[in-house]
Amino acid sequence: MKLNIPVGDFGAYLFDCDGTIVDSMPLHFIAWTRAFAEEGCPFPEDKFYAWGGVPSRMIVARLNEEHGLKMDPETVAKRKEGYYYASLNELQPIHMVIEVIDAAYGKIPFAVVSGGTQESVNNSLTQLGLGDKFPVRVCAEDYRHHKPDPECFLKAAALLGVEPSRCLVFEDTDIGVEAAKAAGMQWVRVPAPWERKTN
Repeated sequence: MKLNIPVGDFGAYLFDCDGTIVDSMPLHFIAWTRAFAEEGCPFPEDKFYAWGGVPSRMIVARLNEEHGLKMDPETVAKRKEGYYYASLNELQPIHMVIEVIDAAYGKIPFAVVSGGTQESVNNSLTQLGLGDKFPVRVCAEDYRHHKPDPECFLKAAALLGVEPSRCLVFEDTDIGVEAAKAAGMQWVRVPAPWERKTN
């Protein structure tokens, strides 16, 4: 299975990280499940994927509101990240995206644009030996308005010195695609884990 790259004079490729470069979403779900189980809070898998790209602390805050809980977002998010980091030895790349990266590296500038923290993104990329390919990383700490707001993608384009209209975004979530559209960028949708398994 290969990604269908649109034809265009692109000046930069902007990649989400989790679920786009690295096949980390199943590992993140397991980590969230463990962290929330300790709080007695359900987090169904369909909701986890629907909220893909939402910052961790906001996920905790949303579930507090839904279930009338008082979980501390900082504490639960840190616990969840700890569980994720403990599973990094199981992390795999998303090969159809790695093919694009390998083919374009050195020919076009890259950036990672993620709703994850710098620490999480750095750990994931380092685990797979990809850190050197992404000197520009715009992560959760680097912008105020998360996807589907276009702020993060526009910031990455500015850091690369490339007009938004010449950026191609690689994303696996609905809110990521909406953010790319709002930024005036073209986009490529990376299939979800279950879609990749059936093709």
